[in-house]
Amino acid sequence: MQKTLILLKPDAVQKSLVGEILSRFERKGLKIIGLKMIQLDDAVIGEHYDFLADKPFFPSIVSYMKSSPIVALALEGHEVVKVVRQLCGATNPADALPGTIRGDFAKSIDNNIIHSSDSEETAAKELARFFKAGELHSYERTLID
Repeated sequence: MQKTLILLKPDAVQKSLVGEILSRFERKGLKIIGLKMIQLDDAVIGEHYDFLADKPFFPSIVSYMKSSPIVALALEGHEVVKVVRQLCGATNPADALPGTIRGDFAKSIDNNIIHSSDSEETAAKELARFFKAGELHSYERTLID
């Protein structure tokens, strides 16, 4: 089974959308294997967004990502990276279809509610960045309808 990382960004937390977004993943049949609320620091933000560090808008990303706690979520499922990215919708909410998380809740590319890993390789790196050993759980779901 594939694993992936999702970050519910400050605007998702501030708008009280955490439960709604989590329920979309669960209704799709994806298994939550890790979940925690954290306050990001400069080091983690710098590592996570290192590919944007030389951009003029990078300081605004840092400010945004530190403006509120975020929720880090690890999911597991069949082709979970692809499935989650489809549920999230286009990175730019103006391009995101209605019914997707960004299409329904995000207002701008600067505040686009959610991050999801873009590949299995990226997911492995990002999961290690946000979850320590022992924080991801393996279990069988036995109470599925």
